[in-house]
Order: sequence, then C-alpha cells, then structure tokens
Amino acid sequence: MITPMRVFVLIFNAGTDNEGIHTVRIGDRNKILMFESEDDATRYGLMLEAQDFPVPTVEAIDAEEIKEFCESADYEWEIVPENSDLVVTPPELNVEETDWQPDANQEDTDEESFLLNPVDQSEPDLSDAELENIRRKLEGLL
Repeated sequence: MITPMRVFVLIFNAGTDNEGIHTVRIGDRNKILMFESEDDATRYGLMLEAQDFPVPTVEAIDAEEIKEFCESADYEWEIVPENSDLVVTPPELNVEETDWQPDANQEDTDEESFLLNPVDQSEPDLSDAELENIRRKLEGLL
C-alpha cells in the first residue's frame, strides 16, 4: 500500500463557507503551490501577509486530492521542495479582484468549495537585486 503524500497549502477564510486556496497566476493559468514543509508554507504565508495579502492558514492535505482538483479545474500545481528558493520570493502583487471575498457569507453546497475560490496573483516585475532587498527586509520581520 502506498502512503499518501501529505503537503501543505495556504487557505484563506479557513473553516468558513467562503474558503479559498492560495494560487499564483502565471499568464492566464492558476497554479496551486504544495509545500513539502509546513515551516516553509508558514514562512510563505507570513511574507504574503507582510505584502498586505489576507492572513492565510496553513493546512495539511493529501497531494493526490490537490492534483485531482487541479485536473478538474484546469489548474496547474507545483510541489515546493523543503527549503526551496520559492518560499523567499512570493509574488509581489495581488490581483484587484478575487473569486472570493475575505468576509463574504455565501451559500455553497459543493464539498470541495474550499478549493473552488482561488486567490490569483501576478508574477513580480522586479530585478533580482530588488527581490533580494525585499527578501532581506522580510526575513528581518521573522
């Protein structure tokens, strides 16, 4: 029997009818990041929060569930290895309009509704030096 791979994802409005999973926007595609390390997911979430994103909750989930959801929603996914460089460079910008609202109370009967309301983000247009400077400042906050 194969043991399911547990990964960590960022959830906004966890435990509410308006849950949404964190995604990054690459071109016109959404990608869900699956962190191997809970600590890395937490650090990434703190950096998003420092950039005025809503406060995410780190949740453990079976990687196969995320992959199946991505197939059904036509999303991409990426496993973020422990101590990856990605955790120190989250996207700088949040989209103006998300598919969910941080405080909205909406009816949703779909059992996978927490996966159906992503938060989209754009890739940063910053130089490596600017990103390094931001990374150092954010690390100083931790």
